[in-house]
Amino acid sequence: MRKLKLDELNRPDIESFKAQEKLPVIAVLDNVRSMHNIGSIFRTADGFALEKVVLCGITAQPPHREIEKTALGATQSVDWIHYPSTMEAIDELRTLGYEIVAIEQAEKSTMLNAFTPNPDKKYALIFGNEVDGVSDEVMAKIDECIEIPQFGTKHSFNIVISAGIVFWDFFAKLRL
Repeated sequence: MRKLKLDELNRPDIESFKAQEKLPVIAVLDNVRSMHNIGSIFRTADGFALEKVVLCGITAQPPHREIEKTALGATQSVDWIHYPSTMEAIDELRTLGYEIVAIEQAEKSTMLNAFTPNPDKKYALIFGNEVDGVSDEVMAKIDECIEIPQFGTKHSFNIVISAGIVFWDFFAKLRL
């Protein structure tokens, strides 16, 4: 077996990517601290052709070399916007017709494997701070909470791992 070379992958250029149909999903980062995590979210959002990344509160914004280390140019391909607070982002996204979904461990959460996204809806998936998760204030405003099943000793996955798992799940259920 031979690995494919980059020019054999047939990836779209940025202009073509921006014009293509996107997965009806937005990633919302609720006060994410690590610029490497932010950059990795951009790169993963590019990989699954998400509509946008929404940066909230203290979440750093491009351009920044620490974000670019892991984004590898995805800050140019993926649309993004910054809001002073996650609450403001939620209010705006709700008026635009998005279902507001936290990715969190919570009472009455739906396990990811049991969640079926509606192909007629748009989703804003909220990923929380690396230490505190999605804020309590935000949890009070969500429409749904999805939890990723876990079977080991650790309390949670890294935010980027969580995003990759959830983005893939939505992509597989909506596009494949």
